[in-house]
Amino acid sequence: MKRQIITIDEKKCTGCSACIPACPEGALQVIDGKARLISDLFCDGLGACIGHCPTGAMQVETREAEPYDERRVMAESIVKGGPNVIAAHLRHLEEHGESGYLCTALDYLEEQGIANPLEARAASSPAHHVGGCPGSRTMDFGEPVRSSSSEASVAAVHGELRHWPIQLHLITPIAPYFHDSDLLVAADCTAFAMGGFHGELLLGRTLVIACPKLDSGMERYLEKLTALIDMAGVASITVAIMEVPCCSGLVVLALQALERAKRKVPVRKIVVSVTGELLSDEVIAC
Repeated sequence: MKRQIITIDEKKCTGCSACIPACPEGALQVIDGKARLISDLFCDGLGACIGHCPTGAMQVETREAEPYDERRVMAESIVKGGPNVIAAHLRHLEEHGESGYLCTALDYLEEQGIANPLEARAASSPAHHVGGCPGSRTMDFGEPVRSSSSEASVAAVHGELRHWPIQLHLITPIAPYFHDSDLLVAADCTAFAMGGFHGELLLGRTLVIACPKLDSGMERYLEKLTALIDMAGVASITVAIMEVPCCSGLVVLALQALERAKRKVPVRKIVVSVTGELLSDEVIAC
């Protein structure tokens, strides 16, 4: 099969081995003074090693190669490296949107009775940063803080957001706050149009947001939603969209994810008018 895979320019390679630690999958070794790709099966083609090569000898090319084998990589390389290597590998897959490989890796850990180190760290440190961008830092706010004053202004609406990030491209499906939660998949505009969004839609739910018209990477969205069903084990999905036709794409994505997923969960569709009124609320899958 043709796929992306690492290639090494031997003339540029000095055999410094700087690329070796950057490949927890174990696809690289220094042999006879040069870095070598020892197995197509171990190279995921995502290029984590490239930035660690001081001479620019490494790049990604598309060529005939054996399919990458995530389960074999976990068994023969990753797990042997211990929790830190496992965590680095899981972050690597997550940051590149490889939800399929990530599911396989997590399934393997569960089968072998090995703890997920990312889940353990996030649980012990709610603000643990598992990504590269500060805006993507995983944060669990816990229960929202509410005023005890009965004379609070009606305008002082209490926020119900309990975690960060919320943009679907940025979220981590294995974040602990998604586990067994009721998920709200909201079109970006709904919170601005609907004054009671927090109290009426977000209360008691975890949140992801997206715009099916303007966002790119719909396949990535589909993978994330599927992972939230299978990996996070969400209990239900509520899709909140605007009444405009382009918003219906978000409902289609949720239903496609449900078809791909191994688990089945109920799905509700809520439609909000451009003036902020709740137009409909119906169960579309159960």
